[in-house]
Amino acid sequence: MEDLRTLLRRFAYGLWRKRWAAIAVAWVLCIGGWFGVAAIPDQYEATARIYVDADAILTPLLRGIALDSAAISQLDILQHTALSRPNLEKLISKTDLELQIGASTDLERMVMSLADGIKIVPQTKNLFSITYRNHSPKLAYDVVQQFLTIFIESKAGTNRNDMENAKQFLEQQITQYEQKLRLAETKRAEFRTKYLDLLPSDATGMSRLEGARSTIKQLEEQLKDVTLRHGMIKQQLETTPETLTTEAEQQAAITGGGGGPNPAVVAAEARLRELQLRFTDQHPEVIAQKNLVASLKANPPAEPGSNAPRVVTPAKGGRTLSNPVHEQLKLQLFENEGMAASLQRQIGDGSKEADRLAAIARGAPGLIAEYTDLNRDYDVLRKNHEELIARREAMRISAAAENDAEKVKLDVVDPPQVPQIPVAPKRVLLDSAVLALGFAGGIGAVLMLLQFDSSFETTDELRKLELPVAGSISMIAAVVPLHRRLLGIGSFAMAILLLCAVWGGLIVRMLRAGIA
Repeated sequence: MEDLRTLLRRFAYGLWRKRWAAIAVAWVLCIGGWFGVAAIPDQYEATARIYVDADAILTPLLRGIALDSAAISQLDILQHTALSRPNLEKLISKTDLELQIGASTDLERMVMSLADGIKIVPQTKNLFSITYRNHSPKLAYDVVQQFLTIFIESKAGTNRNDMENAKQFLEQQITQYEQKLRLAETKRAEFRTKYLDLLPSDATGMSRLEGARSTIKQLEEQLKDVTLRHGMIKQQLETTPETLTTEAEQQAAITGGGGGPNPAVVAAEARLRELQLRFTDQHPEVIAQKNLVASLKANPPAEPGSNAPRVVTPAKGGRTLSNPVHEQLKLQLFENEGMAASLQRQIGDGSKEADRLAAIARGAPGLIAEYTDLNRDYDVLRKNHEELIARREAMRISAAAENDAEKVKLDVVDPPQVPQIPVAPKRVLLDSAVLALGFAGGIGAVLMLLQFDSSFETTDELRKLELPVAGSISMIAAVVPLHRRLLGIGSFAMAILLLCAVWGGLIVRMLRAGIA
């Protein structure tokens, strides 16, 4: 801590001894710096503000139908396309910047300078500003005005070009997809015609081979039912007499001659109950069985077990009649046999067809997989084709909304004005910084000079050299008269005050001129 104090005291004393060198350096730096600040040309800034107006009614109405060109996308277009090289070259040709171009390299530098100098700054979601700085206020105004005009004019042209390019692209793609779709439809139709018997039907989803096998299975089930019914009818026919006795013998025939229940009636009633469990009372078989039961009860058959036809000798006053039940059963038996023969024939024909289709299927393995691939390719092409057509219609609606209804408009909120007051450089700040740097430079110069000073300020510095020091003699105040010391201090103070006064005069002058 003591060493730091000693070092600071040494620097302070050295600075005081070389104060005139410090103030001289400060004057030189300040005068040079102020002249340099004054030599910097003024920069004038022209500004315009644009508002992107999206139709509050038309935009929501067309959402999901037309292509979305919202206001925020207009800002993206402005930021990415407005500063393109063609626009900047057109801007140069319409302003006095063209007079500054001598060689091709000058044009390149001018284009790059404009690309960096023109600022597009969004202020809100729909409002943004365009600014440009130049040492000429008129040129700054002209650049912003012409840039604004070029952008507004090129916006409509760009949208039309984009729409036209998009339309041509969509038309080309739609034409190509139509050709591909026709080719896919042709291949699909030829393949289906060639393998029609093995491919699934669009209506049922089953192939003819599967349909033939299903039909055969149904016919076989029907044949089983017909065979079972044939056996039952044949059994009933064997127990039913061909003739009937007169009324005198009917009661004895019903009881079987011994007073017990007749087996034929019991079997017919059991069959009736079985049919009633399977069908309704309006079913033809149920109705026929009811008639059979009624006929058996009215005209009982011969005793079971008797193979020979029963010969009945009619009693006195009786006669022999043909049994209608027997005739009906015989008719049903004939019909059932014909149905069974027809089913067997159909099963045979179906089996032959199924065998033929199965042989074809064995000769074309992977047929279904190939057909599935064809269908998948066809579905993809048709979906893309429909999507392209929908996009084309959306583009047409969007173009109509953009051109006819002015769906999105660019409104100039604040047109550019010729600037009267420069915005740069900030001369007050620069002159103040020059003053501060002048003082800092004077102090720095003194500190640098002290590094080369080989004198000793105190006796302690001599003792550090390990030399014997007898003592020290203080400066006698009477050697330098008081008025000379006061004059020196006053002169130094006046030099500092005069430097500050010059700085203050510059500041006041700039504030009055309004170029701070």
